[in-house]
Amino acid sequence: MGERSGPPSAGGGAAVAAFLDEARRLAPATSGTPRLIFALDATMSRQPTWDLACRLQAELFAATAGLGGLAVQLVYFRGFSECRASRFVADARALTDLMAGIACRGGETQIGRVLRHVRAEAGKGPVKALVLVGDAVEEDPGGLSALAGELGLLGVPAFCFQEGDDPRAGAGFAAIARLSGGVHARFDRAAPARLAALLRAAAVYAARGLDGLRLAAREDATARRLLGALTPR
Repeated sequence: MGERSGPPSAGGGAAVAAFLDEARRLAPATSGTPRLIFALDATMSRQPTWDLACRLQAELFAATAGLGGLAVQLVYFRGFSECRASRFVADARALTDLMAGIACRGGETQIGRVLRHVRAEAGKGPVKALVLVGDAVEEDPGGLSALAGELGLLGVPAFCFQEGDDPRAGAGFAAIARLSGGVHARFDRAAPARLAALLRAAAVYAARGLDGLRLAAREDATARRLLGALTPR
């Protein structure tokens, strides 16, 4: 997967080419900056939340500005075979511009491809966390669980932020989070502050680990909930 992944889907060649061209132009993050992968479901049902995520992804950077910064890679999937990744960047505005050019398209979830991509990136260098935002899990749960377990062994927890309360999606995201050592949490796009708080807390964890999350938890209820889910009670 990534900038050289399979051929564009029919009718989407221009949009894919534009994404890849812009992704290559983004200035790479400085070596040594903590890395987080921000993965989004861009199938058709996701358009309202994609627009919300475009506005809120700056929370990933703002939350860690005083902690030395964060390098974020955008991954998205849509249609029936399209799954793309940018390079790691440390510029919230550049990532916002990139996301703004992507329209959601009907298709099936490709969470397995996302998890395999994260596994490959972790083989190249440390990835502190995966943030996965979606509302459906349509793939074989056994295969996803095996991949999530591999991420856990690599030290990459998955923060699975589920829109809505679909039970199948909830079970799938919960398994991925548990087996990777991460957290599953729900949000409603009608209450954007909830997703914003989840993104901030995950970013702080990626930048500074449990110690950073403990500091954030002193003043932030969402950080306290994530901390409680990550550590034994």
